[in-house]
Amino acid sequence: MPILNRAAEMQNEIATWRRHLHENPELNFDVFKTAAFVTDKLKAFGCDEVVTGLGKTGVVGIIRGLQGEGATVGLRADMDALPITEITGKPYASTTQGKMHACGHDGHTAMLLGAAKYLAETRNFAGTVALIFQPAEEGGGGGNEMVKDGMMERFGIDKVFGMHNMPGLPLGQFAIRPGAIMAATAEFTITVKGRGGHAAMPHGTIDPIVITSQLVGALQTIASRSADPVEAVVVSVTKFHAGDAYNVIPEQAEIAGTVRTLKKDMAKTAETRMRAICAGIAASFGATIDLDYDANYPVTFNHAQETILAGDAAAAVAGEAQVHRAVPPMMGGEDFSYMLEARPGAFIFVGNGDSAGLHNPAYDFNDEAIPHGVSYWVKLAEAALAA
Repeated sequence: MPILNRAAEMQNEIATWRRHLHENPELNFDVFKTAAFVTDKLKAFGCDEVVTGLGKTGVVGIIRGLQGEGATVGLRADMDALPITEITGKPYASTTQGKMHACGHDGHTAMLLGAAKYLAETRNFAGTVALIFQPAEEGGGGGNEMVKDGMMERFGIDKVFGMHNMPGLPLGQFAIRPGAIMAATAEFTITVKGRGGHAAMPHGTIDPIVITSQLVGALQTIASRSADPVEAVVVSVTKFHAGDAYNVIPEQAEIAGTVRTLKKDMAKTAETRMRAICAGIAASFGATIDLDYDANYPVTFNHAQETILAGDAAAAVAGEAQVHRAVPPMMGGEDFSYMLEARPGAFIFVGNGDSAGLHNPAYDFNDEAIPHGVSYWVKLAEAALAA
């Protein structure tokens, strides 16, 4: 089954939905207009049930097949945007200063709506499709909130699948792998408290800037000296704040950043080493160092059989040569991981072509990817729920 004729026919309509969402970005759980747009579409398509307010502002549409009883498969798209000011200059650019769809969630939502329209028209499967539209993927853990809200149990979801666009992957291609495909994430803030004073008399101070600079370097040894070289771990300091004057050594300094790993035990090792480094440097300089460590999204882990099913669905759409079944894991985080902890499933990437990268103010979802994504969702649902 190549690209569905119906998906190609609907491309312009779906692109119109996508561009409407792009013009009207919303953040985190505050996706009220987006959720209302999705709800209205699902009802218009004739979904058997449309439930709102799951995981605060999530939406689930239910479509039952015409071929009898069967399992329930969940298909998930994320709805939220990012706090970024858009610079694309597109006619449909964000109308809200400081907010934009810089990760393609507008495209994800539109493609799943397109699949919902097709599946509601055809219902060529046994069992049920649950169309999951999730808020707050960008740091809010909306996937976890929907799981905690009982979504899997309420709709009897047996398997769950997610999809994300990938800049740099050619249009019409897909990428997937079994096992860890995206990293566990953690965020840290380290506050160094010393003793301030005149910059001309540093001997009377406990200089938090010097101490914090030592910390930045020492934290890099977690990856280079505390982890097996074949393990994947990233420790990145992304903030450094200290001082307000040229001639004053401040009382304190603060750094913050992120940790990414592909295994739970490595995530624990990274936290343990970070605490030891902070304690050791504090003792050596006579400072006080406070570490606030927040473990965030878990590893996005694709289940073996579901990965094969997803890869086969992609191959049915694009051809086997266009499906990369052993893509290297990526160190970005993804809260679809919570759904994969709750149910077996798989997460796949669809090509966005030669575009700006994700989370970039120049990024835009490629509307030419729409027929590929819609066709994939349909083929996957029909294959997973074959009579």
